[in-house]
Amino acid sequence: MKRPLGELESTIMDRMWSYRRPASVRDVLEDLRTEREIAYTTVMTVMDKLHTKGLLKREPVGRAYVYEPIATKEAYTAELMRHALAGSGNQAATLVHFLERLTPEEATALEAALQVVPPGSRRG
Repeated sequence: MKRPLGELESTIMDRMWSYRRPASVRDVLEDLRTEREIAYTTVMTVMDKLHTKGLLKREPVGRAYVYEPIATKEAYTAELMRHALAGSGNQAATLVHFLERLTPEEATALEAALQVVPPGSRRG
């Protein structure tokens, strides 16, 4: 989970997170085809790559697999944020720049999050 997802990977993961249930390649394909023309093999290849990257788990069902996200979208996004912060070189400066750019809604969300997990507490 070191890099953001590509466009199709992101689209497929968004679908998988929205289902809140296991889904087959065929399920995702039919969903995607409401918006674009796409081949079964393309969706299958991307879902296999997402499995290899550790974002989807899969179980065999008959001659196919059903897939399910390993983590929530929020957990995935948090991991991306942590990775970006770790690679920034100067974490304090990076956080200052991040905080300066927060919208009022984002600042409210941050304040609410800090009520749940106050600074200095560790979850692990």
